[in-house]
Parts: sequence; C-alpha cells; structure tokens
Amino acid sequence: MATYIGLIQFADQGIRNIKDTVKRGDAAMAEAEKMGMKVVEEFWTMGAYDAVVVFDAPDDETMSAFMLKIGSLGNVKSHTMRAFRRTEMEKILAKIK
Repeated sequence: MATYIGLIQFADQGIRNIKDTVKRGDAAMAEAEKMGMKVVEEFWTMGAYDAVVVFDAPDDETMSAFMLKIGSLGNVKSHTMRAFRRTEMEKILAKIK
C-alpha cells in the first residue's frame, strides 16, 4: 500500500463543532476501512494545519475518493501528499542515471 500525509484545516463548520472532532476522526477511520484504507496515525496540531493524518491506501484514486468524500461533509479542507518510505526512495533514486 502507498502512504499519504493529509494536512487538515478545519472549515467554519468544523471549528463551530470542534467538540465533535474526535468522533469525526473515528467516523473517518471507519470510512477509510470501508474503502480498503488504513489510518496509521492522527495528530491534532497547532500552527497552519489543525491536524495531520498518516494513511495507507491502495492507490491514488482511492485516496482521492476518500478525501473528496470527507471534504464534502463540510468540516475540513485537506492537502494530501504521497509519502515515500526509505526503501521506496532508494528504488526511486536507483532509477536516476
């Protein structure tokens, strides 16, 4: 599975209902599992982003569908990045001639 980092910002609705953020995180984990993904770790953060979530997903399409579905609920906005583990990066670098 591929690894992704989700940088999450609360939308107006999400911050108005901040007391439900942990419950929403649980619901997102359940949805991820239904889609064949895994939430590896979630962090609530200070600074430019309100949360950072590490996901494993089978492919870009599944990750995109998940983030679109979560975003459509109106609580969060996200920026998603594909992340490469050390062994994956070594394979990438081996292709450089």
